[in-house]
Amino acid sequence: MDDNFDDYFVTAQEPETPQELPESPQEREEREIREATIERRHNTLRIVMIGLIALLAFILCWWTWQHWFNPYSETVEKGWVLNIANRGTVFKTYEGTMLTVKYMDDSIAGIDTLQFSIVSDSVARQAQHWVADGRRLVVAVDEYKATVPWRGSSTRIVTAMTVDSDRLEMRPDSLPLK
Repeated sequence: MDDNFDDYFVTAQEPETPQELPESPQEREEREIREATIERRHNTLRIVMIGLIALLAFILCWWTWQHWFNPYSETVEKGWVLNIANRGTVFKTYEGTMLTVKYMDDSIAGIDTLQFSIVSDSVARQAQHWVADGRRLVVAVDEYKATVPWRGSSTRIVTAMTVDSDRLEMRPDSLPLK
């Protein structure tokens, strides 16, 4: 029988390792720094995903601001406030209706009603006082794209109200109806 095979039952002797040379203080410091330093990979996919999430969050915030909190139309209407009512279960707002009249060359071009909400208590008290007097009013209206509960049930919000100085003699009952 041939003796040229590995015997797995015989314990192999460990090969002799060469004696290491003592390291210099500079080499020791470099080795310790290497061992203490965590190597980080630059993960471009992670950076791209974080950027996309940040972009989507920005777009969502911008859309929310534009849709619910930024008025897209600021107008001034003239007419008579027909009624003011305090409505709402949790968020109390004043809801009202106004009869608006459009003039062209000293003739009435059209009569329309305007549904609105009033958030400010002081403007609502003025409006209730002037409704009782039957005065013609000039109303500043901000129009939003959508409603939020604390602003009322209308997309039109009255921000200011004053008495119209010209044509005080006209009353809503004297207007021709269609």
